[in-house]
Amino acid sequence: MFVGHYAAAIAAKAIEPRGPLWAYALAAQLVDVGWGALIITGVERFSVDPDLPGSALVLEHMPYTHSLPAAAGWSVLGALAARLALRLPWAAAVMVGAVVFSHWLLDFLVHRPDLALWFGGPKVGLGLWDYPVPEQAVEIGLIAMAGAAWAWSRGRQDLGPVSAPAFIGFLVALQITAMLLPADGNPVGTGVSAIGAFLAVTLAAAFADRPGRRAAL
Repeated sequence: MFVGHYAAAIAAKAIEPRGPLWAYALAAQLVDVGWGALIITGVERFSVDPDLPGSALVLEHMPYTHSLPAAAGWSVLGALAARLALRLPWAAAVMVGAVVFSHWLLDFLVHRPDLALWFGGPKVGLGLWDYPVPEQAVEIGLIAMAGAAWAWSRGRQDLGPVSAPAFIGFLVALQITAMLLPADGNPVGTGVSAIGAFLAVTLAAAFADRPGRRAAL
């Protein structure tokens, strides 16, 4: 899953607007930011199998980012960082942590069995990746539903009307691009491009979250 993770960030913004959208967006992919860094350094490993349907990634070893206890640990770190570094209210900080943890739950839907329930334990995953059309529909559907909730919540605030659909459109464009690009088996290239994409979405989220002015009546 790629942009479907951002549905959790957008929904979080609709539920708890005191947290900045960019923080929720970064939280949605914090686990994969860590994964990108760890595959670059060789701590975690993956390979590519072009014969696989859907995603060609074979995620061989990623206990420090995508195991269930690791996801819980990243969630706690995300919540504490939001509270201590960003000085968000506790409710918003906890929401950041929840968005971090949502990454594992959403990955469970699409990944093949490569998500460890504990360190060295059995691996799980429902394997929706093997059915590319339904998988893409789920991702876009999640974004659409969260985007509708966000747009409704923004309608009650003094915020610009254009940035929300523009941000959603940007995410859809990224999803299409990811579908068309072949998987790269080079860990450095994959890690750098993944982290770069996540940072680009974080910047776009910061732009989309800027206050605007209502048109004069």
